[in-house]
Amino acid sequence: MEIVRVGELYLDVYLNLAQSYEGEFSGITGKKPDTKGLFALDTPLGDCVVGFLLILAGTPAGLAAVVVKPGSRFEVAEFYIVPSFRKQAWGMRFAHNLWQMFPGQWEVKQIQGAEYASKFWCRAIREFTQGDFVEDKYQDPYWGLVTRQQFVGRAW
Repeated sequence: MEIVRVGELYLDVYLNLAQSYEGEFSGITGKKPDTKGLFALDTPLGDCVVGFLLILAGTPAGLAAVVVKPGSRFEVAEFYIVPSFRKQAWGMRFAHNLWQMFPGQWEVKQIQGAEYASKFWCRAIREFTQGDFVEDKYQDPYWGLVTRQQFVGRAW
């Protein structure tokens, strides 16, 4: 397992996987592709958003976009594992590694209709924190009612 930070070298790979991610969630978000068949990204990389790729045996297997906020605060804004790599704990390992890379206060949110994602995040966070996290629902200005988990990530 290799985790690489997205720079110019990996940007095209990240953007390709991001299209798969957006397409998969379009059934929930209602987003439609443009006339070229491409989805607009909700979280473009740059400024305070850092992209990462999960690489398994040379194959891109997932992506993450992490928002870096002042005061050692972070948010998993986008997270995607290619379907053929799911249910093998790669997503959990990927998330745990990201949280270790950025010790501090973390937040993860899921939109309504993505209950399977909420189950994944609760399981991953519970294992990482030994159950020391808070979950709530709140009205996000962009996404509407979302489920949110908050916890402290520590380097191991």
